[in-house]
Amino acid sequence: MAKIKITCDSTCDLTPELYSKINADIIPLGVLLGDELRKDGVDVSVQELYDYVDRTGVLPKTSAISEYEYLEKWRPYVEDGYSVIHFNISSSISACHQNARIAAEELGNVYPIDTLTLSSGSGMLALKAFELSQEGLSAAEIVAQIYEWRRRLDVSFVLQTLEYLQKGGRCSSVLAFGANLLKLRPEIVLQPDGSMDVGKKYRGSAFKSITDYVRGRLEGRDDVDKSVVFVVNSFADKEAVKETVRIVKEDYGFREVYETDAGSTISSHCGAGTLGIMFYKTK
Repeated sequence: MAKIKITCDSTCDLTPELYSKINADIIPLGVLLGDELRKDGVDVSVQELYDYVDRTGVLPKTSAISEYEYLEKWRPYVEDGYSVIHFNISSSISACHQNARIAAEELGNVYPIDTLTLSSGSGMLALKAFELSQEGLSAAEIVAQIYEWRRRLDVSFVLQTLEYLQKGGRCSSVLAFGANLLKLRPEIVLQPDGSMDVGKKYRGSAFKSITDYVRGRLEGRDDVDKSVVFVVNSFADKEAVKETVRIVKEDYGFREVYETDAGSTISSHCGAGTLGIMFYKTK
């Protein structure tokens, strides 16, 4: 069997148990709180991030993983005869993939994948790569199949506030003002090119807007692969998270349901209360 090592940006947002299952090495993005640089998933929590925003009114800045950091992580594996498959957050959102490609070209035998998505959507592809590796496929064969699975990803989330997207320059002030004035909870949908678009808009409490979003995302569709779904959230209403898990399992028949938490990098762009569901399409 080929020696394959899976590595991920910290934005893949899997649980510790799932990272352990696939024996993945995680490379953290930087999170800048004022003048203090922290590492996503290492020495900054989502609670600290939100406390910082509440205290200062300033959105933390995030920094891409550098070429040097990728080289330092991958070199020992390559020298030990491994093929490395790495999963990057969408290149439409971060420079991580660009830096990873440069480092990979220098080392050789490293396959950086632009997931064209974020959070546990990227993590789902890493899990799929591990499953394929257990079938004895080569790194090149795995990567070729991952591109097809990437095409089938359905990733979206519903926001409770537009403050974070607005502060990060990913949402116009006009849209933010209009949504806040009308108390709308917008759905954000990842597009095939990795960009984010506004989908449906929901009203009401956190619980209502989240559960309406989940049903609105799934109702009436004939293209949903019900083998697995991820429910990812950032300090979302606990009862809404619990109800979401019930809905996808009991009402829509997903066979495997994973509940995950968004890390500091993702949370710094979406804000508290966000919840998303992520699954594969059948076609």
